[in-house]
Amino acid sequence: MRRALLSLVAVLAFSLAVGCGSVGKNFDSGKVQNIKNHSTTKNEILDWFGLPFKEGMENGSAMWTYQFDKYVAGSAKSKDLVILFDNNNVVKAYRYTSNE
Repeated sequence: MRRALLSLVAVLAFSLAVGCGSVGKNFDSGKVQNIKNHSTTKNEILDWFGLPFKEGMENGSAMWTYQFDKYVAGSAKSKDLVILFDNNNVVKAYRYTSNE
């Protein structure tokens, strides 16, 4: 019994060490350069990036987050786009980060 349990633990640990996975939904980061504060509309963002991975509010303004994180055998690549809209559904500010 103990030997079987140790074997199972070893297999699980190995699977985690070489495993892979992802979080979020991939998006075309090449279109980030098209975003202009006080000009780009929420509909344009939808056309370029699709539905956001997360939606929220910050100080009464709508906030959309596009996120894609990919894990492969101990390494990680990520890119995140956070967009804050004003009351007229126009981009107030945005932030893009990536380690790709």
